[in-house]
Amino acid sequence: MSGNSTVGRAQDDSAAQSLSARAIEAARAQGRSAFIGYLPAGYPDKQGSIDAAIALIENGADVLEIGIPYSDPVMDGPVIQAATTEVLQRGFRIDEVFEIVEAVTQATGAAVLVMTYYNIIDRMGAEEFARRLAAAGGAGAITPDLIPDEAAAWHAATEKYGLDRVFLSAPTSSPERVESIVRACRGFVYGVSLMGVTGARTEVSDAARRVVDAAHQAGAQRVCVGLGVSTREHVRQIGEYADGVIVGTALVAALRDGGPEAVGALAAELSGRA
Repeated sequence: MSGNSTVGRAQDDSAAQSLSARAIEAARAQGRSAFIGYLPAGYPDKQGSIDAAIALIENGADVLEIGIPYSDPVMDGPVIQAATTEVLQRGFRIDEVFEIVEAVTQATGAAVLVMTYYNIIDRMGAEEFARRLAAAGGAGAITPDLIPDEAAAWHAATEKYGLDRVFLSAPTSSPERVESIVRACRGFVYGVSLMGVTGARTEVSDAARRVVDAAHQAGAQRVCVGLGVSTREHVRQIGEYADGVIVGTALVAALRDGGPEAVGALAAELSGRA
């Protein structure tokens, strides 16, 4: 794996306290990239999402992302949109996110981050959201629509409660923007492999390596790639240069079609345990 480049290792001095950083570094010590899995909160129901998350971790996921259902998910492809729409129509409560995170962390001890559009955090209040997430054992949050320039309140709240904050770096990000993203992140940088929405694809965009290289050159210690990753071969290819590989749509489709058991089977395949 070449993603463990030592270029610019100044980022994230607090890595010793970062749950996701520890998980990614543990994978690095084993000579591999970390496997990060995404599942929506409350899908197919609250207990089902907990069971699926536990199955995912028990079958090789190093880090877990729990997505908070949102009414206008501009980054989500049709599979994830359909799942979260179903959850919202059932009357999803934001409190369920913290309950799910707590259940999963207590059962597994894994690093669990929430992925959420910032409006949800802002509506609750950055400090209150951070407090509740930390109390549930959460590692931090990925905020796809938040940019570092507008993240002062979130930065302060995550510092207070020791949470990771993960921003996205895209193929279109300027060198200056990449530098600001790297400085703002705690835990890892989320490298977007292509422009567009989430979804399984047959090939990984060649832009992914450029995104990872740019973030490493800007000082990022850990860059994990997501969007369009769905097969063991994708994981292997991206693992040659990235510090972590993020899979979402394929896992959600497995949960839809076969329940938590299918999630565990796919996780074992993706992680190379099968």
